[in-house]
Amino acid sequence: MRMRHKKWSMPELLGSGYYVEEPEALRGKWKEAFARSQPLHLELGCGKGVFTAAIAASHPEINYLAIDISPDVLGVAKRNIDKEMEAAGRRPENILLAIYDIERIDKILAPGDQVDRIYINFCNPWPKAKHHKRRLTHPRQLKLYQAFLKPGASVYFKTDDDGLYLSSRGYFLSENFELEIDEKNLHQAGLSEDVCNFTTEHELMFSRQGVPIKFLKAVFKGPCL
Repeated sequence: MRMRHKKWSMPELLGSGYYVEEPEALRGKWKEAFARSQPLHLELGCGKGVFTAAIAASHPEINYLAIDISPDVLGVAKRNIDKEMEAAGRRPENILLAIYDIERIDKILAPGDQVDRIYINFCNPWPKAKHHKRRLTHPRQLKLYQAFLKPGASVYFKTDDDGLYLSSRGYFLSENFELEIDEKNLHQAGLSEDVCNFTTEHELMFSRQGVPIKFLKAVFKGPCL
């Protein structure tokens, strides 16, 4: 369901100090955009920012770039980030927000940006075969990510959708990723990873409904020689 238009969203984003109005201008220069030079983590399709807000507030030693295509959704994310940062007694110096089409992610991130981790949380499963190439874990997308991922970097992927989970396993393996963690029921796995400590709004909803959360940690082995 598409979120209702919020007139306040763009004015608040523009006044936040951590919204990037022209992300293409920072291609290859994202490290310079943050207050400190630190490892860079990327969330694709951040939604309302519940996950982003919590993890960025808890890890000031990591820089986060959160991207979504909807300005209305990103406005809500901005408010959630402000709330979490205030509760932590911190300023949002390690997070940037951008509105962009993730299918064109290579237009805003370059090899020099050296991303250490990507989060893909509950993306659209695009169940029809003719739409599979739009999945954020599809090989076409993974090839784009490889251009700016460090060798040894990881993709953390969560979904409630069985079909997307099974397909994504194959997608990662076909594109030179190793599945370091593969869980069909994340919340019963007993993992100590941050991915268990920080949840999204969709994750909370599905968990309350008794739907198992599927999780993959896919490690990029480096460019094929």
